[in-house]
Amino acid sequence: MRRGHTPESPLSREFIYGIRSVDEAVVSAERLASEGLFVIANETIDIHDGGVSGVAMGDVLEFSPDDTPRCVEKPGTASLPRHWGIGALSLVYGFRPDINVPRKSRLEFSIHPRPRGWRHTHTLGWEFAEVESTGIRARLSWPNRFSRMIGDKVFGLLVAHLAGLPVPQTTVLNRRVAPFTFGRPTGSSEVWLRTSPYEQVPGKFTTRKGWSDPFELLGQEDPQGNELASVLSQAAVPSHYAGAAIMTADDKIVIEGKAGDGDTFMQGTSLPEDLPSDVRNSILELYRRASSFLGAVRFEWVFDGKVAWIVQLHRGATQTTADVLVPGEAEHWVAFDVKEGLENLRKAISHLEPGAGLVLRGEVGLTSHVADVIRRAGVPARIASSREN
Repeated sequence: MRRGHTPESPLSREFIYGIRSVDEAVVSAERLASEGLFVIANETIDIHDGGVSGVAMGDVLEFSPDDTPRCVEKPGTASLPRHWGIGALSLVYGFRPDINVPRKSRLEFSIHPRPRGWRHTHTLGWEFAEVESTGIRARLSWPNRFSRMIGDKVFGLLVAHLAGLPVPQTTVLNRRVAPFTFGRPTGSSEVWLRTSPYEQVPGKFTTRKGWSDPFELLGQEDPQGNELASVLSQAAVPSHYAGAAIMTADDKIVIEGKAGDGDTFMQGTSLPEDLPSDVRNSILELYRRASSFLGAVRFEWVFDGKVAWIVQLHRGATQTTADVLVPGEAEHWVAFDVKEGLENLRKAISHLEPGAGLVLRGEVGLTSHVADVIRRAGVPARIASSREN
């Protein structure tokens, strides 16, 4: 690696990564020096080893896999409050990153599963400088490049755990990093096996109660490794009620669910039921706690009679209202019966002509995967009135 900087500014002006020969090194050094730059030569560090690189500055930690610390100049970089970022990296990699630098400083770093560098450590410092206090704040959002590496579902649960929300104990089997665990014991010896795509794909991949071979599951559902980042073994919650909660376009919190496990409701094969007031109040309080950290959120929940647990979390409100899943006008409307199921819904959306919208016939939960699939497609969609049904 070569870095060039001017005498009056220690911050790198040009960064050349992955020099492969002495001749290439000499040519790049001579070119940088001819421009009046000081040149620093470092050993090349493998940035594709499952670790991350980034910057710690003020109260913000930003990082990405498969990149140098210059990743912060690109879209898709994970951005977290410093203590959450350190907590997340500590859980994923099994050691605490050595980035305890003053808030009035800027550290470029990389984190590696196996020790690297001449000091043979997991944390490498690339560049350090003192800075004035900036008051910058993290821009927490996902999907990002790190959430894609560990899986969208994993990242959301990790954020919920870091925020102090009840998340069932979860062991993550990831394609690129060693297994890691976070969350709290639920009091159950049963497990749910959940797949975690690189990005959210509502209801497409397996979620099942009970243990089965996770490697066989990956081979069956994603043999090319293009869609699933991880498989999760998650402690079961003794489920009295389960469901989901969203924020609608008119700033209303919608809480839906049913008695027992919530998988059939989320798949759209059973309808939401009237929930007891203590269940609704517990989920409402959980929503308020989550939104105090994250703003508008969407999550799946399970209630065990005392505690409401989060089993999936996403940021952001929806465009949905009571009878409109996705707002917008259409040149013509295509009817779809929700009894045909999720996979047929995906096919129907993929075959819609330009300018077409969907009218859903039948009853459907606003928080179900059926609604989620349509929202993610961005297709104008409304729920048929009882007269239209």
